[in-house]
Amino acid sequence: MKSGLVKNPLLRLAVLCSAAVFVFTSCSSSHRGYMTRSYTVRGQHYQPKSVDESLRFEETGKCSWYNESTMFGLSRGTTSLGEKVMPWDMTGAHKTLPLPCVVKVTNLENGKSVKVRINDRGPFIPGRILDVTPRAAKALGFYEKGVIRAHIEVISVGDGSYKRKKGWF
Repeated sequence: MKSGLVKNPLLRLAVLCSAAVFVFTSCSSSHRGYMTRSYTVRGQHYQPKSVDESLRFEETGKCSWYNESTMFGLSRGTTSLGEKVMPWDMTGAHKTLPLPCVVKVTNLENGKSVKVRINDRGPFIPGRILDVTPRAAKALGFYEKGVIRAHIEVISVGDGSYKRKKGWF
């Protein structure tokens, strides 16, 4: 038998399934509910909004993109929720929205819009309201430019049984 090859089809399927479970569970969050605890970064104190307040929240300002992953995502950063940062995800960072939540982001320079899952804190650069992953920046048409003027509107807060949608209060 040659080393490294799995010839038994059932064993090969078991290995593939195990690998898939490992990959997908490493990308998921173990957080339950909503993350709204206050925090301090660089001496600045932030108090996230309540779920109810967030479901009515809209904001306009500068949006940039960030990439904490390197080399095809093999060495990845971690979000405030403990999720791995992957460049192909449609995720982002906001300073005061509850984590997780979903926002509609509209590029005010070209009219393109996407839904982004907020699972991280930031951006901590003065004047910026939102950071998004490279995939979201490409979908919004500003990857090459780096920063745009955008409008964000909260669509939902929470995941699974904790999810609350706009207008459901």
